[in-house]
Amino acid sequence: MNTEKLNFTLPSSARLFSFALMAVGLLSIILMFLNDHVEGDASYHHARAWSNVFAGTFFFMAISLAASFFLGLQYAAEAGWSTTVKRVIEAVTMYLPWGLSVMMLLFVLGQLGVHHIYHWMTPGIADPASPNYDEVIAGKIGYFGPFWWVRTVLYMFGWIWFTLRLRKNSVEADKLDVDINNSYHWKNVKLGAWFMVLFAVTSSTASWDWLMSIDTHWFSTLFGWYIFSGMWVSALTAITILVIWLKKMGYLDFVTESTIHDLGKWMFAISFLWTYLYFSQFMLIWYANIPEEVTYFQTRWESYKALMWTVFFINFALPMVMLMSRDSKRNFFFLMFVGTIIFVGHYLDVIMIVMPGTVGHHWTGLSWMEFGNFFFFLGLFIYVVLNALAKAPLRVKNHPFIEESIHHST
Repeated sequence: MNTEKLNFTLPSSARLFSFALMAVGLLSIILMFLNDHVEGDASYHHARAWSNVFAGTFFFMAISLAASFFLGLQYAAEAGWSTTVKRVIEAVTMYLPWGLSVMMLLFVLGQLGVHHIYHWMTPGIADPASPNYDEVIAGKIGYFGPFWWVRTVLYMFGWIWFTLRLRKNSVEADKLDVDINNSYHWKNVKLGAWFMVLFAVTSSTASWDWLMSIDTHWFSTLFGWYIFSGMWVSALTAITILVIWLKKMGYLDFVTESTIHDLGKWMFAISFLWTYLYFSQFMLIWYANIPEEVTYFQTRWESYKALMWTVFFINFALPMVMLMSRDSKRNFFFLMFVGTIIFVGHYLDVIMIVMPGTVGHHWTGLSWMEFGNFFFFLGLFIYVVLNALAKAPLRVKNHPFIEESIHHST
C-alpha cells in the first residue's frame, strides 16, 4: 500500500474550483438583492432572494447533520463495513458548525425584520389590536416566541457537541501507538447511542420549527420524517461521490468495491423511504380533503406543478430505474452521475418546501437565482469538507473493525 496516499492534501485545482463556485454564487446573491430595486414587484424579489439563501443554507447544513447521524448510527450499531470510509463521513460532519452559524444569522435577521420568511415573527401578529393580528398564529404563539429560540439554541448546541466529540475521539485514538482496550471506540459507541436518542426527537422538532413553521397555519405529522429522509439520502449521496472521487485520485485504495456498493444500496433504499413519505403525506391530505390541510399542497399544485413532478421523478423514478441492478452500484462513473442528479433533485425539493410559503403564487419558475445561490453554498461546503479531510489520516488506525472493513466483500 502506498502510505503517502493515506494523508489527503487539498489539490490546488479543488481549492480554485470551490473558490470559483463561491465567487459565482456570491455574485448571483448580490444580483438577487439588487433585483429588489430594479425589477418588478420589490417585495416578491426580496422574499425570493432571502428564501433562496435560506434554502441553500438549510440544505447543506442538513447534509452535514445527517452525516453526523449516520456516523453516530455506525458506532451505535457497531457496524464494521463503513470503517474504511469513516474519515470521509467525519469530514462531511465538519460543515455542521458553519451551516448552523449561518442558520442562526438568518433567524436573527428574521427576528429583526430584515426578511419575512417566518410570518409568525411579524410584530403584532398575536396582538388583537394590531393590523397584523392573525388568530390562528396567536393560538400557537406560546410554541413560538422565546420558547422557539430556546429550542433552537439547544438543537444547535447538542448537535455540534456530539459531532465534535465523535470526531475528537476518533482522531485522538489514532494518536496512540496502540489502543489495547479500544477505549476511544467504546466512548464513541456510547456517544453514538445517546446521539441517536437526541436526534430521534430533535430532527423532527427542528424541522417543524425551521421549515414547517414557514407555512404557520399548516401542520403534518409526517413532516419530520419526510425532511429527515431527504437530508439522509442527500448526505449519503455526498459521501458516496466524495469516496469515489478520492478513490479515483488514488487515496482510498483500501476501500473495497463492496463498500461503495453498500453506499449505493443505502442511496437506493433511502430514496424509496423518501418516496414513501413524500407520497404518503400528499395522498393522505389529498384523500381527507380537509381545508386546513390541503392549502399546503393547493399552492404547490397550482403554481409549482412542474417543480413537484421534477422532484418526484428525479428523486424516485431515477434511483429506482438506474440503481436497481447490482452492476449499476459498482460502476463508479455511473454512480457519480446518478448521485449528482439526485443531489440536485433534493436541493430542488428544499426549494419546493420553502418557496410556496414565502413567495406564494408569484413564483415564475426556476431561474439563475436558485442555481447561483446553490453554487455559493456548494463551493463553501466543498472547501470546508476537503479542509477537514486533510486534517487526519484517511485510514483509521486504532479501530476494532478496520481489518473487517478492509476485507469487506458482498
